[in-house]
Amino acid sequence: MSFDGTGNDIFNEIPYISLSYSNADSQTSALRLILTLFPDWEHSDGKIEFIRFKDGITNTLLKAVKRRPGYTEEQIDKEAVLLRAYGNGTEVLIDREREATSHSLLAQHNLAPQLLARFHNGLMYRFIRGHVSSSEDLTSEPVWRGVARRLGQWHATLPILSAGKSAVIADAGMEVPLKSSAPTPIASLEEINAITPSKPTPNVWTVMQKWVFALPTTNEAQVKRKKTLQKELERTVADLGDKPGLGGNGLVFGHTDLLSGNVIVQPRSALAGDSKIDTVAFIDYEYATPSPPAFDIANHFAEWGGFSCDFNVLPTRSVRRHFIEEYLSSYTSHTKLHPNIDYVSRLFEEVDAFRGAPGLYWGIWALIQATISQIDFDYASYAEIRLGEYWAWRAEENGSRERDGKERPLRERRWAEE
Repeated sequence: MSFDGTGNDIFNEIPYISLSYSNADSQTSALRLILTLFPDWEHSDGKIEFIRFKDGITNTLLKAVKRRPGYTEEQIDKEAVLLRAYGNGTEVLIDREREATSHSLLAQHNLAPQLLARFHNGLMYRFIRGHVSSSEDLTSEPVWRGVARRLGQWHATLPILSAGKSAVIADAGMEVPLKSSAPTPIASLEEINAITPSKPTPNVWTVMQKWVFALPTTNEAQVKRKKTLQKELERTVADLGDKPGLGGNGLVFGHTDLLSGNVIVQPRSALAGDSKIDTVAFIDYEYATPSPPAFDIANHFAEWGGFSCDFNVLPTRSVRRHFIEEYLSSYTSHTKLHPNIDYVSRLFEEVDAFRGAPGLYWGIWALIQATISQIDFDYASYAEIRLGEYWAWRAEENGSRERDGKERPLRERRWAEE
């Protein structure tokens, strides 16, 4: 067993523990990891407890706490650690090297909790005090305004400005190595990156391309679907890939997975300024990558419906506009925008144009998960629902539904409401 590394600086190696977490032996394997990281926890007073979170459908997430005698819950939480173990086979979906680099980079800018260590199949990082939001929370104005502010800060603070093997961070003038998406067994990096030859890689489009290449083709129906999704990805990149956006090359450093479980609403006592708006933090950076800002925002809006995809609660036009106004107010407080451009109207239109792209993104993802995941979740049905969002958008964009005399689906009706 080794435990090496010199710290959490992005230019140093992140501490690595040569152990694994096992769901079959959860308590014992988690305890070994925690005691390797904090050996003093074994011999000091206070019980070690593990609290399992069940908000995600990809990974295992445990909170480790040391209940020292006389400590308040707040003091205990300051020492608490989150242990996140990767889901089975997810390396085909997620570049874990890049995830660790992104986490460290965000931590340098106080946009992520301190990354404490990596282990064979996961990460350990500091706990953020607050409560994990629900999908219902996301529809609450104090929360969605808090999300808008935080996302504006994210996108403004870490824009990707240069292509190649490194990214230049605008506010620090420093180069940070950013590994490209790993090749799949059936596709090279050149094939993956060819989807956007003029843009920095990886990006949200090259990630989707990697996933399409990884789709199973064990029968004729799967082969046909893979060809269809490849065609639709190319079509979507052609339609949306050159939107002006806000950052360099139309891309910003996106989270791209802002579901409710990744939004932490922090205690009201920690608020500064307007008490009518919650302070939130984002966790889990598995899918963080350069992305059009409109994709990140449209993807978050889609998550208002939760895993059940309740389209009745999606934000209306007026709410989306207020969200974008809040977002841009935060964005411009951290960087400069051209004073003569109406960014609210432009971004509003771009988010509207991107509303179907998250369905394509997560639909492809779920098709892969249906073949590799050991988590009790109906990925196959989820894939059909999410891809249905994409097809509904396409039908709306093409006007084919109106020509065929078909009723607008609920999601499109809700999206059009004022």
